[in-house]
Amino acid sequence: MKQRIITGVIAAAIFIPFVVYGKLPFTIGVYGLALVALYEILRMKGIKIYSVPGLIGTLLLFAILMPPEWAAQMLEITSYSKFELLVIGTILLLAYSVLVKNHFTFDEIGFIVLSSLYIGIGFYYLITTREAGLTYIIYALLVVWSTDSGAYFTGRKFGKRKLWPEISPNKTIEGFVGGIIIAVILASVMQIITPFNMSWSYFIIVTIISSIFGQLGDLVESAIKRHYDVKDSGWILPGHGGILDRFDSLLFVLPLLNLLHFVS
Repeated sequence: MKQRIITGVIAAAIFIPFVVYGKLPFTIGVYGLALVALYEILRMKGIKIYSVPGLIGTLLLFAILMPPEWAAQMLEITSYSKFELLVIGTILLLAYSVLVKNHFTFDEIGFIVLSSLYIGIGFYYLITTREAGLTYIIYALLVVWSTDSGAYFTGRKFGKRKLWPEISPNKTIEGFVGGIIIAVILASVMQIITPFNMSWSYFIIVTIISSIFGQLGDLVESAIKRHYDVKDSGWILPGHGGILDRFDSLLFVLPLLNLLHFVS
């Protein structure tokens, strides 16, 4: 626990100034986080990031991460859109599987493409949400952290019925509900202090759905790790695991907030 707290304090001291300042340093920082996350998930499958497929996957990831203004500049310079870059990367992966006589399989191609999308889409919305305003990032982090803490403590205190023991044996239905309640309470306090331009009913509904999706994101990553028999996605954050372990919920919540037009 001591190591977990120390790591959390150091990570927050590094991450928070980047979030507050935003702009280019934040975008570059997000690219770095996403690259580490891609390395972690490819490692689960036994694919090296510095292999040919790993490098192509990195290019796919970087294309997905491009903010709208970067994508517009890329289109102007190269005449290629983000979608076309993804097509090129996928074709290269398919061609590589032929060149190595199927030692690199179609399943591995699908894994790399989906991994790049899974990580890239979530971190892309981290960039664009910060560009929309710091308040939106604070809200997303508040919902994710309060849900996580609320689920942990209410689960320990009242948890009896397992939520999904095949994937995450320690999570309970009581903790799941408790996380949602705590998230709604703390988000409501934020709404009182710095109100968003929307009705209270819509705000509460979005918060409930975001809390559920945050826990779903955590379960998805747990399912991936269980499938590949991995305890933590990485080791870069002692006591916490890897980047995916810390950002799995945000990877689901941030796209959701944008798709619900909460972020404007």
